[in-house]
Amino acid sequence: MSLSNEQVGHIARLARVALTDAEIDATRTKLNDIFALIEQMQAVDTAGVEPMSHAQEFGTRLRADLVTDTDRRDAFQQIAPQTEAGLYLVPKVIE
Repeated sequence: MSLSNEQVGHIARLARVALTDAEIDATRTKLNDIFALIEQMQAVDTAGVEPMSHAQEFGTRLRADLVTDTDRRDAFQQIAPQTEAGLYLVPKVIE
């Protein structure tokens, strides 16, 4: 597939991008190169190729699920403006 200058100009107008004639010609060349690359990629036989989440096979590194932070609830409650029964009191914002 290759685009003409008129098609690139139309696409530019739809995207509300102002392009000069020289820019339209340069953009057409770049877009046609992209379309050529896509055609090459589509020509590759990928039957039997299993989808991958990453280009290299890495195992997921997992860390131990351990609690590392201490309970600091009481310290945070002490510096809060208002608390009641272990809850933070905030002003009503919706009537």
